[in-house]
Amino acid sequence: MSARRTPWWYYVIAALIGLLFGAMLFKSDEMSGLSLIGAPWFVSFVLVLLGVVVLALALQVHQYATTDPAKRKSWIDPTKAVYTLVLCKALGIAGAGLAGWYLAQLLLCLTHWGVPYYQSVIIQCVVTTLICIADMVVGIVGEWLCQLPPDEGAENPKIKAAKRRERQRKLAAGSMGKNNANFEDLS
Repeated sequence: MSARRTPWWYYVIAALIGLLFGAMLFKSDEMSGLSLIGAPWFVSFVLVLLGVVVLALALQVHQYATTDPAKRKSWIDPTKAVYTLVLCKALGIAGAGLAGWYLAQLLLCLTHWGVPYYQSVIIQCVVTTLICIADMVVGIVGEWLCQLPPDEGAENPKIKAAKRRERQRKLAAGSMGKNNANFEDLS
């Protein structure tokens, strides 16, 4: 299995989708009178906790992957490492999408700054947007931390190329030996 880094434009698309849906929520909130905008403080707390947990897991995987095998004090289950990578990818994309979601609400609420209700929503959205951006960064960094160091095993392209050159050198040396033997026979 080979996991690839998440392309940068996935985060941009997630943020744009979040902006679109956040703006739609704000407009529907204005038309219906339902209070769905903003973010309860509990959501901000959960997002911070999620970011800390994912970063801690990614640091454990990174420490294990970069430590010399002879000096490792503990063992990490490969399944846990893969789950950590998936969590990092998901946190990065979700952080981007939610940052767009709360940023759209924030920008649209700024026109209503004088109303006390919107002031509290603006404060909630500013805090939550910053936390979501931090979670996106933690997801991107965590994905990098879960990256394995280059493997110098048999499947490494450098090792394959070196083996191919060695075979070619041996074949060339073998054919040179035959030519020299034929030349000696003629003399």
